[in-house]
Order: sequence, then C-alpha cells, then structure tokens
Amino acid sequence: MDISVLKLFVEVVRQGSFAAVARDRNVDPSSVSRAIASLETELGIRLFQRTTRQLSPTEAGTLYYERVEPLEEEIQLAGEMAADVVERPKGTLRVTASVAFGLTCIVPLLSAFEAQYPELTVELLLTDAVVDLFTERIDVAIRLGKLEDSTLIAQRLMPVHYRVCASPEYLAKHKDLQTPDDISRHECLLFPLAGFRSQWTFRDSAGQMSEVLVHGRTVISNAIALQQCAIANMGIALLANWLVDPDIAAGRLVDIFANYEVSATDFSSAAWLVYPSRNYVPLKVKVFAELLKQAYCS
Repeated sequence: MDISVLKLFVEVVRQGSFAAVARDRNVDPSSVSRAIASLETELGIRLFQRTTRQLSPTEAGTLYYERVEPLEEEIQLAGEMAADVVERPKGTLRVTASVAFGLTCIVPLLSAFEAQYPELTVELLLTDAVVDLFTERIDVAIRLGKLEDSTLIAQRLMPVHYRVCASPEYLAKHKDLQTPDDISRHECLLFPLAGFRSQWTFRDSAGQMSEVLVHGRTVISNAIALQQCAIANMGIALLANWLVDPDIAAGRLVDIFANYEVSATDFSSAAWLVYPSRNYVPLKVKVFAELLKQAYCS
C-alpha cells in the first residue's frame, strides 16, 4: 500500500475536505478524490460519506483512521529521525504565529535562516486565531500570553513586557499625562480583548498596583495597526516591547510611564515555543527554535 495515500487519507479526515487538502498540496481536488477512491477500492470499504455540502468518515473510515493515524505519524517521525542523523535539516518546516509577531520578529530572520539551510522549506502561517497544530500539521507555534492547552509541549522563549506609548507630537499637545490615572481622560487605542479594552494595571517600584479605566473610539484587532495609529498621533496604546522598543529607541514613540510595569492581564506574560505533543523534536525544529532564542534571548 502506498504510504503517501495513507498520509493523504489522514489529512482528509483531519480537514474534512478534499478541496482543503488539495489547496495545501497545490493539486487539483479531483486528484485527491481519485486517490481516496482508489484506497477504498483496495480496501473494499467505503471510507467517506459524500454529499454536496459535507464530507465525513463512515464508521469503517473512522475505525481505519484511528488505527492508521498513529502509524502515519510514526512513519513521518522515523523519516525525520533518519534524516537528522546526517545533521542536515531538510524537508518542510511549518510554523505559525500571530500576524504582528510573525511580521515583526520572524520574517526579518527568514532570509539568513533559509540561506543557512538551503534544503529546508519554511511555510509560515500568520494568523491571530489559535491553530490546531495537528490538523494543520504545524511543527512549531509561537504563542503569546497564558497557555491553555496542557497537552502540548511548551518552552518559554522570552518574557513580554508592555509599554504605554504615544507619539511625541501627541504628548506635546497633551501635557496633563503626569500619572497613570490621567490616562482615563485621554483617547486610547484599544485591542478588543478582555483587559486590553477596559482597564490597564500599573505596578510601581514599591509593588503598589492601581487599575486605570481606559476608553477610546479606535478598536483594532491587530497590534501593528495600533502601533501605526499611535505613531500617527491618534492616541495612547498599550503595546508589547518586542513591537515598540525600536520605535521608542528611534523617537517615533515615547514610553510614557517607563518607571511602571504595565499589563492588561498579568505581569508574567511571555512568548512561548509550542510543539505538538510527541517525544522527538526534529532537527529542523531545533535549529529554528535556536534561531529565535539567539535573536531574542541574548
């Protein structure tokens, strides 16, 4: 039996669509359908129920998937382990991160990384949605903040600190920003998540904490867009250090309350490297993780 067809079958079950798998593989959906039909003929069973709106595994297909899926992963793992013996990362590395983190912290590193490892193809999925690492065949994800899924393997990449920022021009026009409480009377640029949109928490050098209510007419779900609005003098933003520290150093933004720690959720926020839960981390993942650590943990 052709192992590639088994891998195809597993992908179709995971994604529930011939078309989705075809898009991932850059092939015609009819070729995926034909391969599955050929597998059904070989096995003598019907693996999928097909309608115009839905594709779902039959009872036999579900049982077959439950036995084949672990084998497919083991076969892939065996190939990766064998390739790693020669200490030369190769194949395809699938990475996911938020749009802002990916554009700011990963994309600038890709040119040198791909030049160093010419046999490695990088597929970077940038999305602010939480991606299922197994369904999307992700090798490593970079996630920010609190981790919810304990079945995954996580490694702390770096702490994340937040800055309350505004442009020099905005501050020149608004000279009443002397204490954190003054923010409540200003136009804030808000991220539509709990805490970020309603109140920001400050902690001074003595450990005293205060919560400041915030409001604003501009609410954007992308940190880079908020950063650009702050630079354009539109108001005050709470943004991560990995995003705005270069702007602060260049004078495009000002860290208004640099003598405070600030957070919208908690003060132990971090960026994490997250791997699918399995015993072996391929060399291609190790070298990518090392790239990020060298860039942001030194």
